[in-house]
Amino acid sequence: MNPDRIRFSTCMIVCVYCTAVADTHAAWSDVFRLFTGESSQSTSSALTNSEMINGLKEALSNGTQSAINNLGRTDGFFKNPKVRIPMPESLEKVEKALRKLKQDKTADEFILSMNRAAEQAVPEAASIFSDTIRSMSFDNAKSILQGPDDAATQYFRRSSKDRLTEKMLPIVKTSTSAVGITAKYKHMLDKMGPLSSLVDTKSLDIDQYITNKALDGLFKMVAEEEKLIRNDPAARTTTLLKKVFGT
Repeated sequence: MNPDRIRFSTCMIVCVYCTAVADTHAAWSDVFRLFTGESSQSTSSALTNSEMINGLKEALSNGTQSAINNLGRTDGFFKNPKVRIPMPESLEKVEKALRKLKQDKTADEFILSMNRAAEQAVPEAASIFSDTIRSMSFDNAKSILQGPDDAATQYFRRSSKDRLTEKMLPIVKTSTSAVGITAKYKHMLDKMGPLSSLVDTKSLDIDQYITNKALDGLFKMVAEEEKLIRNDPAARTTTLLKKVFGT
């Protein structure tokens, strides 16, 4: 047989063998990754446990701090229609009656005072959020990263709402006293005259209402920050965030 033809045939056999070996290696690598929980990406781009946890903690730290900074200042609640605290449901009849009586200012001042109390209380959440972030486990991080756009916010609500309430409620009480919300409340009812007797005012805990609404607003803003980092590459401002949320 022609020597050149022999050499060509030999090369072809070697190439086929190498291709088969490579395919087999790739297949076993994929199986290995499935069993170990790794993705099908290359090893250099795969997330380590440490990167996953640290990336999520960094995202949560950024998101919570941004939410606190935006809400915990003058007009942080009052001029943000997404979180602005409205008149309590049990006092909606009072508000409508006051506005019909051309007493809009009385109702507006009461609503403003509630929002001011929330704005003063929100910064107290910072230490609770930090503690919750520090104690996050790998399993927590993994389930959050694989969850919906607000998975981290849901985790915060489950794990820290009670402590946040306990921390913020005394601040709200101090704030409501400082801004004279109790006096404004009584003044608002006085403006109602005899009609105030038709309103159940005893069942309303103003301080608890403000605290609950402040937390709802805070979680809402944290959720928006979380969604932004997950879906907007421009919001991933560090290499770690780009790697964790871009995977």
